[in-house]
Amino acid sequence: MTSEGVSNCCGEAEEKEDDNEDMAMGCYDDDDDDDFSALTEGNPEWGSEDGVLGFNEGLSGEVKPRVLLMGLRRSGKSSIQKVVFHKMSPNETLFLESTNKICREDVSSSSFVSFQIWDFPGQIDFFDPTFDYEMIFRGTGALIFVIDSQDDYVEALSRLHLTVTRAYKVNPDIHFEVFIHKVDGLSDDHKIEKQGDIRKRAGDDLADARLERIHLSFYLTSIYDHSIFEAFSKVVQKLIPQLPTLENLLNIFISNSGIEKAFLFDVVSKIYIATDSSPVDMQTYELCCDMIDVVIDISCIYGLAEEDPAVGSPYDKDSMAIIRLNNTTVVYLKEVTKFLAMVCFLREESFERKGLIDYNFHCFRKAIQEVFDVRVEVQKNRKLLSQRRRSKQATANGVAGNPH
Repeated sequence: MTSEGVSNCCGEAEEKEDDNEDMAMGCYDDDDDDDFSALTEGNPEWGSEDGVLGFNEGLSGEVKPRVLLMGLRRSGKSSIQKVVFHKMSPNETLFLESTNKICREDVSSSSFVSFQIWDFPGQIDFFDPTFDYEMIFRGTGALIFVIDSQDDYVEALSRLHLTVTRAYKVNPDIHFEVFIHKVDGLSDDHKIEKQGDIRKRAGDDLADARLERIHLSFYLTSIYDHSIFEAFSKVVQKLIPQLPTLENLLNIFISNSGIEKAFLFDVVSKIYIATDSSPVDMQTYELCCDMIDVVIDISCIYGLAEEDPAVGSPYDKDSMAIIRLNNTTVVYLKEVTKFLAMVCFLREESFERKGLIDYNFHCFRKAIQEVFDVRVEVQKNRKLLSQRRRSKQATANGVAGNPH
């Protein structure tokens, strides 16, 4: 990569720092704990489940949008959460008990993947008059509605319409995502037929209510393959204000390195938070996930220090892997940050210039760090603003309570 290419790679990230800061500062409401306290006040059945992060724990001023998991009972909401974020085996989810309380969990795998998941029990009517649903949707980044494709989905579509229309009135900026779940038992033709039917019915319901401006995204998902990880990747990407900058950096990197495809993965969840502008192939994504699993598994066995295995992490700054496929394709993985990895696909003849690729990768990693620094600065500013606001409120309350 020439010096001009290096300056372009890092310079374009700097140009977008101000835009990223403005986007991050204005995207979400950060009063989550206050909302949940008011939400559950006088309603003990809406409390947290044992073993889940306490609802009133502070967020240290960090901006964390909410992702709501909704749907009817036994549609597979809790199984999705356990498989994607807790590495539970799909077969083990058969023994999960039905959720009967709202479960909130913080997901903070990396600086770019940081949000809260609220898992709502299907049997509870959160539109009950005694329940302030506006507090649910205020500050929500994405609403995932799960529909069981192997069950009659007439009732699910009715609940979807009710949920979406009310949520849109409170917060028009919510991303509405529909997971057509449990499609592993369906043929390919049946999957497409189900998706088309659900999409048409949901669209007709919105058209009848004159709400065509509401956009629904549909995904065919199953916990028994990588489709659920890819679907969650698409959802999480919409919550990342820095996504255009990340995609632009990846495009610059691959164009100067002879690489055909590149992904930026969150190693813990196997969610890809960004990729270049070329189309994503499902088989390519599955190969990336398998490669990450192999790297982590082998590193856990051989990568820890012999003197004290408890010290350090199996995935660190020296983590790297190369896999040569029998079709002259090379898959190259390198550590970007503590929780992020880049996985690249390129031809063997291009990989002969590995020195150039590694140098370009060094420039890319430096640019990524600059994006991280912007986000950290934004979080500090949000924390200071929140503290000042609370201080002013406390002062005002003190004056009101002690009139002269």
